[in-house]
Amino acid sequence: QVQLVESGGGSVQAGGSLRLSCAASGLTYSDYFMGWFRQAPGKEREGVAVIGTDGITRYADSVKGRFTISQDNVKNTLYLQMNSLKPEDTAMYYCAFSNRRGWSLNRYFYNYWGQGTQVTVSS
Repeated sequence: QVQLVESGGGSVQAGGSLRLSCAASGLTYSDYFMGWFRQAPGKEREGVAVIGTDGITRYADSVKGRFTISQDNVKNTLYLQMNSLKPEDTAMYYCAFSNRRGWSLNRYFYNYWGQGTQVTVSS
């Protein structure tokens, strides 16, 4: 059973930075990919960034150039470095795991989710 625990959320002013962490356990799959999603009140959960099984990172257009996804395979931890934050980045951020090969920013391809960490950006 995969378990994901996010941390690092908080409140910042526009232009600030935050780094989210996702501690993963139970990663017994040989092929998998992991990503970050976010959901603002009244909106659909959207993919933000993913590291594919090929190790290549992909991003939603809205965060390209500002967010960086990375992973530490020794610590089994996924990170999301968020710079130049904007008020529209305010949302609950979720770490997610997929036991498939490839990559996706579509939430329907993910099997396991963390509980989320809140990010609030004020103008």
